[in-house]
Amino acid sequence: MRNLISLADLRPEQLARIVARAVEFGRGDVQDRPLAGRQVGVYFRKSSTRTRTSFWSGATRLGADVITFGPDELQLTTGETVEDTSRVLGQYLDALVVRTNGDVEEMRRLGTSPDLAVVNALSLDEHPTQAIADLTTLTEHFGELAGRHLLVVGEGNSSGAALALAGALTPELRVTLLCPEGYEVPKTTLDLVDELSGGHHQVARITDPAGVQGPVDAIYTSRWQTMGVPKADPDWLAAFEGFRIDRDFFDRHGGPHTVFLHDLPAVRGQEVTDEILDGEHSLAWRQAHHKMTAAMAVLEWCVVGLRD
Repeated sequence: MRNLISLADLRPEQLARIVARAVEFGRGDVQDRPLAGRQVGVYFRKSSTRTRTSFWSGATRLGADVITFGPDELQLTTGETVEDTSRVLGQYLDALVVRTNGDVEEMRRLGTSPDLAVVNALSLDEHPTQAIADLTTLTEHFGELAGRHLLVVGEGNSSGAALALAGALTPELRVTLLCPEGYEVPKTTLDLVDELSGGHHQVARITDPAGVQGPVDAIYTSRWQTMGVPKADPDWLAAFEGFRIDRDFFDRHGGPHTVFLHDLPAVRGQEVTDEILDGEHSLAWRQAHHKMTAAMAVLEWCVVGLRD
């Protein structure tokens, strides 16, 4: 059993293999059921449409039985320790997919059982399986990621952090994080990017749209109100002026072959306009499909293994 709690735990070749497998699943290449006879738990303490359903659907397509737990259905709510919960669930389940607003370290404690693979389906500081779905979408579309330039716009949230780490692990992929001042991807994440790549990466953080060196190959955004968590500043929207992806923004920083991505759900008219989200350059809906293929590739890698 192997956990996937942070992309920082992967080697570049492991991430590339998982992404390649997700691309295969996207072509409908499911010839066998590698998780037949396996049990996968899905424990979500926060709301979800795509991630929860994609893991459930993906695990089932691979032959696994799935059991879901709501936020108050485990004895963690009555004081049982994370370690004791892990020790017990490892006797019943092969994998546990977890979404929480806690930090990665809480999931690491949950992943202490050698009999239970724990998958981070979103934590406060990282959304690794989303980044895998994103790389899968881009790989399927462009073929190769080397030499491509991905512009990530908006709040430096868990998706942005995961893409920064993915940039550190993907040779020659350029990632620019364009975030309003005060809402950047944390410095601790960028320090980890340096550590993972030995300083040989193309991940940059800027706060002014005028600093984008385009045209870029892909423009990516997320909802600004991440997971419904309120911001401390009641006037926070003012900081995001100029960061909405509309036709003017897209034409200024993109080219004729630039694509648009959004991890969804979208607040239409806020971080993106209908024209862009539903337009001919949008891969957002194919990207949503790849949340399932990424889930399948991750579960297979964690439970039965892929050839690294």
